Amino acid sequence: MSENIGKLMLRMMLGGMMLFHGIDKAIHGINFIKSLVAKQELPEMLAYGVYVGEILAPLFLLIGWKSRFWAGIIAINMFIAIYLNHMGDLLRLGAHGSWAVEVPMFYLLSALSIMFLGSGKYAVMRD
Repeated sequence: MSENIGKLMLRMMLGGMMLFHGIDKAIHGINFIKSLVAKQELPEMLAYGVYVGEILAPLFLLIGWKSRFWAGIIAINMFIAIYLNHMGDLLRLGAHGSWAVEVPMFYLLSALSIMFLGSGKYAVMRD
């Protein structure tokens, strides 16, 4: 039972916290992300994928529908975010001694954990 509660907590934490990022982008737009994508000479349209990774995927994680798949979408989203915006920070410390990419890596590794563990018992569709 505690294993399933742990999986639920992991899903709620990742889905809930990532959703705040998505809501912020829905309210304020994604011009910053568009500029990062353009800087890499990629099609600007790819920037809109952030809405899938930061709104749709977290919502499905929260309810536990195809959690492994949606966690994979978040993992891809975070890998791309690290590539586009944090590659120069991989060997740096933040302002207060933390790893400069601590937060993006936290999201990436949490998503990978859900991919490997699955949704658990408390989900709309267990996997």
